[in-house]
Amino acid sequence: MALIDIKNLNFKYAGNDEQTLSNISLSIESGEFVVICGASGCGKTTLLNLLKPTLAPNGKKEGDIFFLDKPLENHDERQIASDIGFVMQNPDSQIVTDKVWHELVFGLENIGVPSNIMKRRVGEMASFFGIQHLFRKKTSELSGGQKQLVNLASVLVMQPKLLVLDEPTSQLDPIAAAEFIQTLHKLNTELGITIVIVEHRLEDVFPLADKVVIMNDGKVIMADHPRNIGETIQNYPEATAMIHGLPSAVRIFNGLKQVGSCPLTVRDGKDYLREHYTPLEVSNTVPIEPTNEKVIIDIKDVCFKYERDMPDILYKLNLRINEGEVFSVLGGNGVGKSTLLSVISGQRRAYKGKVMIRDKSIKKYKNNELYKHNLAFLPQNPQTVFLKSTVEEDYEEISKVIGYSKEEMKKLINDTLNRLGISHLAKKHPYDLSGGEQQKAALGKILLLQPSIILLDEPTKGMDAFSKKGFSDILKEMKKQHITILMVTHDIEFAAENSDRCGLFFDRNIISIDETTEFFASNTFYTTASNRIARDFYPKAITVEQVIAEAKQSERRYVQSDEK
Repeated sequence: MALIDIKNLNFKYAGNDEQTLSNISLSIESGEFVVICGASGCGKTTLLNLLKPTLAPNGKKEGDIFFLDKPLENHDERQIASDIGFVMQNPDSQIVTDKVWHELVFGLENIGVPSNIMKRRVGEMASFFGIQHLFRKKTSELSGGQKQLVNLASVLVMQPKLLVLDEPTSQLDPIAAAEFIQTLHKLNTELGITIVIVEHRLEDVFPLADKVVIMNDGKVIMADHPRNIGETIQNYPEATAMIHGLPSAVRIFNGLKQVGSCPLTVRDGKDYLREHYTPLEVSNTVPIEPTNEKVIIDIKDVCFKYERDMPDILYKLNLRINEGEVFSVLGGNGVGKSTLLSVISGQRRAYKGKVMIRDKSIKKYKNNELYKHNLAFLPQNPQTVFLKSTVEEDYEEISKVIGYSKEEMKKLINDTLNRLGISHLAKKHPYDLSGGEQQKAALGKILLLQPSIILLDEPTKGMDAFSKKGFSDILKEMKKQHITILMVTHDIEFAAENSDRCGLFFDRNIISIDETTEFFASNTFYTTASNRIARDFYPKAITVEQVIAEAKQSERRYVQSDEK
């Protein structure tokens, strides 16, 4: 008997003529680990929300969702609250109390669990997750990774049969994200909890799945074991765009001969290269050409703390960014990366040191001179940049502020919408968009400012692989225009593909600044899966494309040596 059985499900939002979900039929067995992926706006989150009655959106639903062989709507609400747990994308959206221990008991109190059982469950769950040291802490003091772990623990203390997660790692650094996914794997294998997770970052979660579901335009295109997905995805034209979002080992397999079984993990990828290719003595990767050496951002001995009696977040930080380069800052959650951007943008003021933009202290810029066609900042939460009822109205507002004529404004807005592939979102409320769509719409608003310096805080958060590729093209265009990009990101693969230089934020400062290839090729954890797969064969290959190119080159040499 299937735990969840979805039959001919259709859904459209209230006031919307378009179908968000179309003829979805999907069966999820008890104990399965199911990964759902697809482009932003394809209906993944809507599908998940329909699995949790209290989160179900307002609209017209057709078809059936059965839970334990009984229509979902016929189950007792109190029981469903326990049986189906839900973890949201944004950790802060789910936290409702001020203390960790309050958060853990909140759900149990609401369903009337006796005090002695409640205490036992909470103690057991805190021990399982290793969060005893956080038990008395304020939730506001936790890092993003800790908050998400507390959210997960507060759901699991209810002893659910089904755990549903909507992009739970989107705001976590790579190490915290990998640890979170391994925790889910442990819950699935040791406790037998059925897991359904929507993710764009598939590197860690894809190999763990019993079933991968690929969605496109509100439909299920593929639903199969991950290895079968990797081996057959090119036979499904509607799903081929998803190849760019699959784990590096799968992409390397698809980019080469597709001989044998599709590798899923780094270890599989290493074995695949070892079996079919030979190492190169000299790397053929082409280093990124050096950028113009004119310094555009110069940070000198900057110190910052939020309050007088609090520790420094930034301490004697020095950084120089050249005109026209893309510089990426990586590092753990809560170390100060976003704070750095807020100081550079003038939103927060350092108590010591200087922030120079174009050889001029930001303190000396007057009357929005710093921002008009000069510097723009896209914050981590894209919702904070929206003020109007539709994306188009928001864009018109920013155009008026800059002083464009009506004709210029109309052309710039249309060009920006088309450039980002979001023309169909122009009439929608920004808050009705998916996370990835909000990110693209917010980026469009920044581009309308036509700045020469752009600060980006987690710009690819919630973006699908196809959207990231489009964003990469935009970054390349901006580089040609000598626009300077300073980007804080957890997206290692994106940073490797698009940065000129990278630095690691650690201990209140930016350390180990280096050219991108050298930076990633010498790291152990803060490096790409491609490099971990190929470093014994092609040490300087840090992207999937570079690994494929070098593997083909080594294959040619191997064939030539055989002929001799």
